Amino acid sequence: MTEETPQRCGFVALIGAPNAGKSSLTNDFVGSKVSIVSPKVQTTRTMIKGIGIFENSQMIFLDTPGIFKPKRRLDRAMVDSAWGSIKDADAVVLVVDAKRGFDDETRKIINKLNQDKIKTVLLLNKIDLVKKEKLLQLTAELNAAADFSDTFFVSAQTRENLDAFYKYLAEKMPVSPWFYPEEQMSDMPLKLLAAEIVREKLFLYLHEEIPYELTVEPELWERREDDSVRAEITIYVKRENQKVIIIGRNGSMIKKIGQSARQELENLLEERIHLFLFVKVRENWIDDPARYSAWNLNFQA
Repeated sequence: MTEETPQRCGFVALIGAPNAGKSSLTNDFVGSKVSIVSPKVQTTRTMIKGIGIFENSQMIFLDTPGIFKPKRRLDRAMVDSAWGSIKDADAVVLVVDAKRGFDDETRKIINKLNQDKIKTVLLLNKIDLVKKEKLLQLTAELNAAADFSDTFFVSAQTRENLDAFYKYLAEKMPVSPWFYPEEQMSDMPLKLLAAEIVREKLFLYLHEEIPYELTVEPELWERREDDSVRAEITIYVKRENQKVIIIGRNGSMIKKIGQSARQELENLLEERIHLFLFVKVRENWIDDPARYSAWNLNFQA
């Protein structure tokens, strides 16, 4: 880089209510899937780093769990992780689902941002699903509730206005050498990415509360002599009847989940993957400190 265009690098924390579109934005910026996406709320369990470059700036998007009223230990740890991401961020972005509007969860987030005097950029997402009149009214309500440094209107689905948003952030990053190699998209190990993609498929194919009462852990990620990868992943559930549902009649459900996850992994990594899934009952996994350590969550939150 010349003196006129110095390298810049920094962290961008994306916060907001569940299902506002933070993971979709992170994946778009990176240009590849690094964070799983689901129509169900509270899919993201821990902070995911998505690394990308826009013009002369390398930015690390911190995709955080949705902020909501916690009911369980895991919920508290997820919310704690989201707020903790702000500490190291060079820019904080509040992502709001424009279709959902100014709900109680967003109001509580704004109240805490105001209380802590955190300067924040407002990003209204999913504008393709909202009429202009409603969008203008929502924008006025949100800006009356907080002194946002700037407001952007985007759609992660159609990519409307995303490049303008990225350009704005890139210019705000501190002058600094890049923290990661140019080709790196995340700091997540491949075996953890594989486990997350399996968990995404469980959210996709299972209903009601089951996806929230399971955890997915990588057991093996081994390169074979033919340069393919053998991946072994265990799905832990709380009750025997949940195990029966995940396996399905004659193994039909676990087969569908495995095939879908394997195909996506092979497309992402451009490698041949041999994926083996196991389902086990571990009643108290949600109160096991080791699980929280693996997700970089605070067990004591």
